[in-house]
Amino acid sequence: MRSHKITFAALAVAAGLSLTACQNDDDAAAQTDPSSVATAPPSTDAPDAGGSDSGGGKETADGAGSDQPGTAAKCRTDGLKITAIDNFIDGDPQGTVAVEMKNTSGRDCVIAGFAGVDLKTNEGTLSAERKGAPGDPYVLKNEKTIAFSVTYPLNETGGTGVRITHLVVTPPNETKSVTLPWPGKPSLPVTDGSGDPVTVGPIGSAGQGG
Repeated sequence: MRSHKITFAALAVAAGLSLTACQNDDDAAAQTDPSSVATAPPSTDAPDAGGSDSGGGKETADGAGSDQPGTAAKCRTDGLKITAIDNFIDGDPQGTVAVEMKNTSGRDCVIAGFAGVDLKTNEGTLSAERKGAPGDPYVLKNEKTIAFSVTYPLNETGGTGVRITHLVVTPPNETKSVTLPWPGKPSLPVTDGSGDPVTVGPIGSAGQGG
């Protein structure tokens, strides 16, 4: 997937936004291919992104995951039901969307690292920057869910800003994407490039559910 750089007649939306969600070459250094670390020992630490447990390699009370990757294959786009919900709380300095991935493949699978995230807008496509450290490979059991967070600057300029229409998600180590309606605030502020970027947290940064 490739996205084109947006120009706003000398105005830019949020500094530092990357141009692609599927960074096949650059991502290799930043996220781990679960198939290559299937026998890695369990982790006792999980990175904190946005104040939430990343869930990397840890088992939840309802059995959503496991710290024993074993021989499970990596999670594929076709085996995940991907949804997104608005997770903004009044008083927060930034908007937040939680993206949930439910394993519907019929088997356990391994997931780790960062998903690719693009925002489709009326001005073109914006790619989210990674924020935080990825957790260890995580076994996502069949019919269980794991989530990550997308944060974005709030439009408090009083103008219409840059309208967001859709969210495009590419699971880690995959090239097939899923396009979803955008559930968050309707627009981003137009700035001189000094504002906060759109960011994506590692898998598990919004916790995991049943």
